Amino acid sequence: MPNSASAKKRLRQSLDRRARNRTVRTSLRTQIKKCRTTIAGGDAAACETEFRTTVKKLDQAAAKKVLHANAAARLKSRLSKAIKAMKTKASS
Repeated sequence: MPNSASAKKRLRQSLDRRARNRTVRTSLRTQIKKCRTTIAGGDAAACETEFRTTVKKLDQAAAKKVLHANAAARLKSRLSKAIKAMKTKASS
């Protein structure tokens, strides 16, 4: 338990920040799962819309430092690659 006033304030701040980060991270994970299920479903139009919203959420999380910028870029790249593979598989 914090003893000084500044330590008590830091504890309050860290708890607030943790709660905020958890909500962002949870919604991000849900959005990534939605994107992956639409890719597995094979609907190209739905994939594009889900991918767009996923990219937006990834960029927002990276901007808020909830997720590292390189991790966000890596996830975007992998999702994009999966969508392209799904489209080529569907067209051939």
